[in-house]
Amino acid sequence: MNTNVWKVDKYVDKLESNPHIVDAAHFLRDNEVIALPTETVYGLGGNAESDEAVTKIFEAKGRPVDNPLIIHIADIAQLEQFTAEIPAKAEVLMDQFWPGPLTIIFKKKQGALSEKATAGLDTVGVRMPDHPVALALFRQCGLPIAAPSANSSGKPSPTTAQHVMDDLNGKIAGVLDAGPTGVGVESTVVDCTEEIPVILRPGGITKEQLEAAVGQVRIDPALTNTEGTARPKAPGMKYRHYAPNAPLYLVSGTRVFLQQLVEEKKQEGLRVGVLTTEEHTGEFDADVVFACGRRAELETVAAMLYDTLRKFNQSEVDVIFSEMFPTTGVGLAIMNRLQKAAGNKMISE
Repeated sequence: MNTNVWKVDKYVDKLESNPHIVDAAHFLRDNEVIALPTETVYGLGGNAESDEAVTKIFEAKGRPVDNPLIIHIADIAQLEQFTAEIPAKAEVLMDQFWPGPLTIIFKKKQGALSEKATAGLDTVGVRMPDHPVALALFRQCGLPIAAPSANSSGKPSPTTAQHVMDDLNGKIAGVLDAGPTGVGVESTVVDCTEEIPVILRPGGITKEQLEAAVGQVRIDPALTNTEGTARPKAPGMKYRHYAPNAPLYLVSGTRVFLQQLVEEKKQEGLRVGVLTTEEHTGEFDADVVFACGRRAELETVAAMLYDTLRKFNQSEVDVIFSEMFPTTGVGLAIMNRLQKAAGNKMISE
């Protein structure tokens, strides 16, 4: 399959009538799948009402079929098509955070969406992305769009169109290239089908922000379990994700201790990588040292995380050691992704 690459300037182009967006919408209506930019990562979109389109998403990614997809919309009115009810707390969260990096779990209306998109669950995750190209595309095609991250399943999510092409060239109909994404980690997923909302996946909207809006919010205990739940309600709960090619270890301890680990592996003849931040790059003597943002501004770490993990693949290291980060604010999402990427492998001082 030839994979088209359509370049779109979100700041200049008249998006609603942009010929590339019109072409991409045509593919979606024909039940093909395309990659599209959001404010978090690039998504792999297909018609959420079509078993054919959803099957193509799973096949292109190599994604397990029991891993549900998030449905993307451009208008809150679309919710009536496939949700059974909209709880009051969900309305508050939509008012405050949509469009934006927040996915809300609702009880679904039976028969309105492909059962494959929701993995046969009685719930559905929905979000409205804060990206003008994505919203223009959704309005142009007039469909609810199922869209997981546009990468090979288990690998780091794509934050550029080139990342998409590295993984899926020849497997999908096209890529709408609008430049790098901003947030860098996927949306927060919060289950609003219970009295107290539950975070199923941390992301761009923090626990602190959610609690300021609706009061108490719980964190699902499955977040700390690599294998997750037997039947996940949201992406990222069950399977290993975001992993670079080389084994990744999270290091709990001082940077002196991390450097000792580096030296041990170098003495074994291995090529060693270190994931750190700009403040600490000069403290490590490894074969490859990558600064992933600034520790003083964790938003920069989130924005660069997946690109950094992919850079390690290009550097052909044998093992990677990573610093750990606070679990407040967006740090919770960063550590969740690193724990998944490492398969919960941790070395403590």
